[in-house]
Amino acid sequence: MPLAHFDGALAVVTGAGSGFGRAIALALAERGATVLAADIDLPSAERTVTLAKTLGPGGGAYEVDVADAAAMEAFAAEVRQAHRVPDIVVNNAGIAVSGPFLDHGVEDWNRILGVNLWGVIHGSRLFGKQMVERVNALPNKPDKPNFGGHIVNIASAAAFAPTRSLPAYCTTKAGVLMLSECLRAELASSRIGVTAVCPGFASTNIVKNGTFVGGDAAHRERVRARGEKAIRLRRYPAEKVAERVVDAIIKNKAVVPVNFEGHLLHALSRISPASTRLLARIPVQ
Repeated sequence: MPLAHFDGALAVVTGAGSGFGRAIALALAERGATVLAADIDLPSAERTVTLAKTLGPGGGAYEVDVADAAAMEAFAAEVRQAHRVPDIVVNNAGIAVSGPFLDHGVEDWNRILGVNLWGVIHGSRLFGKQMVERVNALPNKPDKPNFGGHIVNIASAAAFAPTRSLPAYCTTKAGVLMLSECLRAELASSRIGVTAVCPGFASTNIVKNGTFVGGDAAHRERVRARGEKAIRLRRYPAEKVAERVVDAIIKNKAVVPVNFEGHLLHALSRISPASTRLLARIPVQ
């Protein structure tokens, strides 16, 4: 985006009821954007909007299941009708499924693909189309080119490296990364930026709310508890991820690894892919 602030911008953020989504919504609101917070948990989205109003113009809350194609179609249409074409779209909603691949059932795959990958596809397709139509409808002046918009897709450091404990999660996040790269190439001529943001461990509820498969109930709870402890000890706040999202929009960055493990896995995936495959073999006891 050509400006270092978002005065007058309209931003849509999915999964905005908590974690990265809430932090990103508040960061954008603080910089002048009107934020439309979408979440499957409406009261949480409403709380985000209440907080946004203390920082900036505020916005509106919507109850949306990003995995539901019809619901996303209706949501995108309502945004355009009740507001206008958004300038910024952050496809953030995500869930985790952890455990051995052979213990993942079809329902586990359908759920995580629906939220993590299809949710990003729906948001990118529907709002991206609106942005392109807006660009095509406006006259362009050589000295003042139209800003078409910006789409941010929240992937993960898991997009850079495999692991035996997160086969479904890694698969969906790698898909989000590749989708973002493809879409960036396609939409560049319309001056629409696309960024994949890839955080490592950060303070969100994704482990607490995640699904764990394999072993007995006691084993699954031990794995969950260890994951939650690791995130607490990591102490990397969601607000820092939000800062990187804002910077990525301003500078129109393509891929943004976040925090130490994000940068490390990104580097290893490029310099020594074999090392990431060795790391992937480490079991979670």
